[in-house]
Amino acid sequence: MITGTRDSVKLARKMRSEMTLPEGKLWIELRKRPGGYKFRRQHPAGQFVLDFYCAAARLAIEVDGQAHDCEAVVDRDKRRSAWLRDRGIAMTRIPARLILQDIEAVVTRLVEICDARRVELKRKARAPLHHPADGPPPQIGEEG
Repeated sequence: MITGTRDSVKLARKMRSEMTLPEGKLWIELRKRPGGYKFRRQHPAGQFVLDFYCAAARLAIEVDGQAHDCEAVVDRDKRRSAWLRDRGIAMTRIPARLILQDIEAVVTRLVEICDARRVELKRKARAPLHHPADGPPPQIGEEG
């Protein structure tokens, strides 16, 4: 579970009441738990606030509007993506216009991404911690 600083928690609470139209439309659909996935809106993560977050798939969802074209916002987005990646959390970006045009396709795609992430996370969890180089260790007296 990722959590945020005191300031990002306060900001997230404020942002929940100030969602953009695309964020609001997407939230209406995501709160129905498509594919059985629970999503959080305006979720604090470190010093950042994620538009949406699915803990089961370790997936952050960012709704990109026109504000994301600004250079300062692009730099902040890069820092946030790196911070999340370091913690094993994937990020997907959805253009706001796409949400307004075809919300069903967006939700279907998000469920597909969550399904793929769950498979990947399960595979990584089962991977052995040690991989022998080339078979068993040499017998006593046979070291090269």
